[in-house]
Amino acid sequence: MNKPIVAIPLGDPAGIGPEIVVKALAGSEARAAARCLVVGDRNVVENAYRITGVPLKTHITEDPARGEYSDGVLALYPVDNVDMARLPIGEIDGMCGRAACEYIAKAIELASASQVDAVATPPINKESLKAGGVDFIGHTEIFGALTGTPDPLTMFEVRGMRVFFLTRHVSLRKACDMVTKERIVDYVGRCSAALKKLGVESGTMAIAGLNPHSGEHGLFGDEELRAVYPAVEELRTMGYDVTGPIGADSVFHLALQGRFNSVLSLYHDQGHIATKTLDFERTIAVTGGMPILRTSVDHGTAMDIAGKNLASAVSMTEAIVLAAKYSPHYRK
Repeated sequence: MNKPIVAIPLGDPAGIGPEIVVKALAGSEARAAARCLVVGDRNVVENAYRITGVPLKTHITEDPARGEYSDGVLALYPVDNVDMARLPIGEIDGMCGRAACEYIAKAIELASASQVDAVATPPINKESLKAGGVDFIGHTEIFGALTGTPDPLTMFEVRGMRVFFLTRHVSLRKACDMVTKERIVDYVGRCSAALKKLGVESGTMAIAGLNPHSGEHGLFGDEELRAVYPAVEELRTMGYDVTGPIGADSVFHLALQGRFNSVLSLYHDQGHIATKTLDFERTIAVTGGMPILRTSVDHGTAMDIAGKNLASAVSMTEAIVLAAKYSPHYRK
């Protein structure tokens, strides 16, 4: 009973979320790490039992502390909001987008009230959110708005390697323009604070180069000279253990070997390619800078295989385990 309680919103009911959630909770790894509380529609959960054939039974609770977390039982906080007669498995649907958002909102509410220790999320679908009139494009924006966090930090972790992102969903041209000394200084400070909340107190953060070979001192690209080197110099005078720029063709390998406690990737795909090529299923997103801890799978709703019992639960299991690992430090 000392294990942390991890809330798991069910995800998009028409996607693979319900399947991977019940598969993860039918296994032993997630249960060994945490008390897992699913937040979602009971009928959707039990439909996922039928699709996957997992031998689970449902225990309904609106008090996370009193949930039944024994083997063979799925503890469920009920949010019944799906018309099963028209649930379109494998298709974009506004009802499912709204339902997914409501599950997330309830999980955030529970975490904000300290009734659960962390939230681990399966995938949702941006098109379904839009079809349902939800004014957010994804998880990060929902969590940011509902926790009052203007700019949540995204960190990926895979096999102990941690990667932060200076920019997220913008064009590559705009991402290059956003590489400024001021932004790097701000982000390294925020990333360092996020690491401390996770219990990572020591080690060097590396900043990846933007251009090939970090620009070779201005031979091809001057972003490193204009932004990265000056930022590193200022950060060191402020007391931060930071280095860079280090060429993106080597910095992630060095981090994987333990040379750095984290890497600041300067644009979205730079870090995504490095982590997902290493181990796609075990690359887990951690959203930091918020008053609550959230981990997530880093794959989509896979509508093409939804309802066919083909989806792997490895990433969902890893997200739960990572939430359990970091939640005691985060809550302190």
